[in-house]
Amino acid sequence: MRIAVLGTGMVGRAIASRLSGLGHEVVVGTRDVEKSHSRGDAGDLRLLTFADAGAFGDVIINATNGANALSALNAVGEKNLAGKVVLDLTLPLDLSSGLPPTLTVANTDSLGEQVQRDFPSARVVKSLTTVYFEVMIDPSRIPGEHSIFVAGDDADAKAVVRSLLAQFGWPENSVIDLGGIAGARGVEMYSRLFFELYQAFGTFDFNINVVRPR
Repeated sequence: MRIAVLGTGMVGRAIASRLSGLGHEVVVGTRDVEKSHSRGDAGDLRLLTFADAGAFGDVIINATNGANALSALNAVGEKNLAGKVVLDLTLPLDLSSGLPPTLTVANTDSLGEQVQRDFPSARVVKSLTTVYFEVMIDPSRIPGEHSIFVAGDDADAKAVVRSLLAQFGWPENSVIDLGGIAGARGVEMYSRLFFELYQAFGTFDFNINVVRPR
């Protein structure tokens, strides 16, 4: 697939590199291509402006900072997002008081829902936000069975995301469908526990497993 990853941070770079290694055509979107090149933000990855990256990609992966998620997608443009799968990895974290963070939106709304409302013609899917980026793209870092979640209003878009999860190494039975995009509230609010666990363990190499009677 032609995939545009938005964001040149460690999450965006890691995901873009992994997808490129899997044989996809990948570009990385950034606000300022020259400045990003000068910082060496993306290494050998192809850098484009947000708008050009959005026009290129059949699938858009939003790996920007949560505070900048909506402005980055605005820079991509509604036209470039129309009809496309948007895999939203962003979390509405407020780190102003350190760890564990609070959330800028919770309970009655989520960043995933805001993305879908602001770009109604996009097909937004929330996933992968409950694990560290290294586990996102290589779940075998955690031994045994463990769970990952998807939420979105479009069944075909979720199928595309599930295909990408499988390519990253997530077994089919590890993926839990939370229904519509309102399910993003739960996975985003889990981030508080995620950072509590990080402080307890001293590592991001962990995940949870949802166990049900057989």
